[in-house]
Amino acid sequence: MVWRAYLVHVIEFAPDRPRWRQVADVIRQRIADGTYQPGTRVPSVVEMLEEFGIATTTGQKVHRGLRSEGLIYTEPGMGSFVAKNAAEILKAAAQPSGDS
Repeated sequence: MVWRAYLVHVIEFAPDRPRWRQVADVIRQRIADGTYQPGTRVPSVVEMLEEFGIATTTGQKVHRGLRSEGLIYTEPGMGSFVAKNAAEILKAAAQPSGDS
């Protein structure tokens, strides 16, 4: 699986931003660059703990945040997966709003 290549990923956390948001940014970037394709598994909470050195509750917040954005979905007992329309969601979020 693709995520195994990142088990030694080192991240220097910024002290002024929640760690779960920083880890979510990494996962979001991997979705955007195609490392995690639609329908493929994203790291579990335990895998994020091993890769990023974060707490279990932090990993749960990462999943919760990405689910609320519609980027991933979770199948109980199976894991969390990239949503089919994740790329479109990220593109739409990156475009400036025309409401100014």
